[in-house]
Amino acid sequence: MAVMTLFIVTLVVFNGFYRNIILNNPRKRNALSLSMLQSLREDLLHDVKSKDLRVIVISAEGPVFCSGHDLKELSSEDDVKHHSQVFEICAEVMTLIQKLPVPVIAKVNGLATAAGCQLVASCDIAVASEKSQFATPGVNIGLFCSTPAVALGRSLPRKVALEMLFTGEPLSAQEALMHGLVSKVVPEDKLEEETMKISRKICESSKSVLALGKATFYRQITQDLDTAYRMTAQVMVDNLTLRDGQEGIEAFIQKRKPVWSHSQDEKK
Repeated sequence: MAVMTLFIVTLVVFNGFYRNIILNNPRKRNALSLSMLQSLREDLLHDVKSKDLRVIVISAEGPVFCSGHDLKELSSEDDVKHHSQVFEICAEVMTLIQKLPVPVIAKVNGLATAAGCQLVASCDIAVASEKSQFATPGVNIGLFCSTPAVALGRSLPRKVALEMLFTGEPLSAQEALMHGLVSKVVPEDKLEEETMKISRKICESSKSVLALGKATFYRQITQDLDTAYRMTAQVMVDNLTLRDGQEGIEAFIQKRKPVWSHSQDEKK
């Protein structure tokens, strides 16, 4: 099934378990215009609480994954209120990705710059083709990539992020892998296969357990060590009360495949 929403195509496969959101405005280098950001937010939230939806993949048409903001929208012809709206909804989309109860994978086959690089850094997992590149070149046009720096600074070592931000020079796919911006780099003709492989593996697990784990990971990452361990220890206790927590342990002991409920219900 394909659903067209402005410049985005949503494909639903794996019996509804997998959603592929495709940035589909290659003539504008898939720029994150206000309309594109609004559509992306809508598609990320669509039916997200369904038990059937287990993973979301964000990919793009054309040689550029995403070139960042539409600079024509940021000209002096538009007022400050409009500029604020663009950056506010962009921040909302980037933080939403990490708040969603399902893993979000960036499938990158080309250039990702500025807010496009920010989008990759904000995803839970990123798989890139060997030809992909990543850059934050805003400094070269007088608009420092301050909001992309938030995601980059949380994904890359500080000095690597700052070199990207200060020079605008791109990272190759292999450099992005080495520094942790992406999870895997594969030949272009293997990109779909590798992304599907990861997605299928995710779909084998309990949605409720994954949702708990994802939320906990992002929560603990900002805490000090002692607080993080106290919090995650309690989460593991809570996890054991879930129906799927007990089902998984029972299935392991009985040497059978678990039958997941994908619900937040506790074991009676």
